[in-house]
Amino acid sequence: MQPMPFPFRTLTLFVPFVLAGLPTPVGAEDADKAGSGRVTVLRTPDGGIQPQAAIDARGVIHLIYFQGNPSEGDLFYVDRKPGEDRFSEPVRVNSHPGSAIAAGTIRGGQIALGKRERVHVAWNGTDVARPKNPSGGSPMLYTRSDEGGTAFEPQRNLMTRTSALDGGGTVAADGDGNVYVAWHGRAEDAPDGEMGRRMFVARSKDEGATFAPEEPALERETGACACCGTRALADRRGEVYALYRAATGGVERDMTLLTSGDRGEHFRGASVHPWTIDACPMSSASLAEVGDGVVAAWETKGQVYFALIVPKATKVANPVSPPGGGGDRKHPAVAGNVEGETILVWAEGTGWKKGGDLAWQVFDRSGHPTDEKGRVEGGVPVWGLATVVARPDGGFTIIR
Repeated sequence: MQPMPFPFRTLTLFVPFVLAGLPTPVGAEDADKAGSGRVTVLRTPDGGIQPQAAIDARGVIHLIYFQGNPSEGDLFYVDRKPGEDRFSEPVRVNSHPGSAIAAGTIRGGQIALGKRERVHVAWNGTDVARPKNPSGGSPMLYTRSDEGGTAFEPQRNLMTRTSALDGGGTVAADGDGNVYVAWHGRAEDAPDGEMGRRMFVARSKDEGATFAPEEPALERETGACACCGTRALADRRGEVYALYRAATGGVERDMTLLTSGDRGEHFRGASVHPWTIDACPMSSASLAEVGDGVVAAWETKGQVYFALIVPKATKVANPVSPPGGGGDRKHPAVAGNVEGETILVWAEGTGWKKGGDLAWQVFDRSGHPTDEKGRVEGGVPVWGLATVVARPDGGFTIIR
């Protein structure tokens, strides 16, 4: 017998999470007119920022977003079922108020769907977050939806022997109960500077009930760009992928791809796009399944790119960028539909304490741009970015 999908129900009676002042659900009136054809653009509920979405096999969109003080705020969860014109009532994700951070854009929550569509969330903790990191500094926090599908379990810190959390952590999960939370930080005996930073992975084999202590993803040292984000994905075959920005020699900040074919026991790593810069670009990345493959998206020198990851190899095909000039394009989000098409979504003109514009382009299965593209002037708020999912009908939903 096949297991039933994990039922995340609209919260109506769970008293600890029904609090005065919680955001209200978004309805059809909050859809942007900028969307056209198969592309729908939605606003994050109640003015939230940094949306991160995943879509399940039934077409239910699962969404988390940030609200509150950018330095000490909260994460909320909603879902939206096919045919409905509004998101569900919001549920607070973090059990300790003020545990989430939005400042810098790349340290916010990330979401993954695991076994029976269970929701897994990881995020960088704040100075006031509990539990504390015993090794010092901010904690790497994790929670999952509870067995009843009505709330989230108390948050946990997964940093047991690393410190100096900075750039955003990430989470991935598969249908067999494996969960991966990854971040870059510093081991106790690490050298100073960004060269002393490494990617670490904490693994769970029981749907996130317990995690083994974090381990370095690679034996060799590549460093890690201190304030750049990370992204991980476990595909339907159970292979694990992760992206992070290295800091070799302090200036070689290449986008680096990690792959694992044995469920995170071992990772291979390789540079997939070079960038020499003596500064931290505060960049983010994205991963998505497209057809039978996985696509990666990232930023280099103010331009956004995507590329198909070559199966069974730690490399990518030739990177593709959207038409038009670069220079101020950041925070790419990627998704692929059942027809093998890819959509790339990004922000333009954003910066520290500065919002910008939203843009997107659809590409055919050969990587050529189609006529489906769009833009929303001022569509990205301060500390904001966008997310995108591919719907079962072949269309795309962008949430900004």
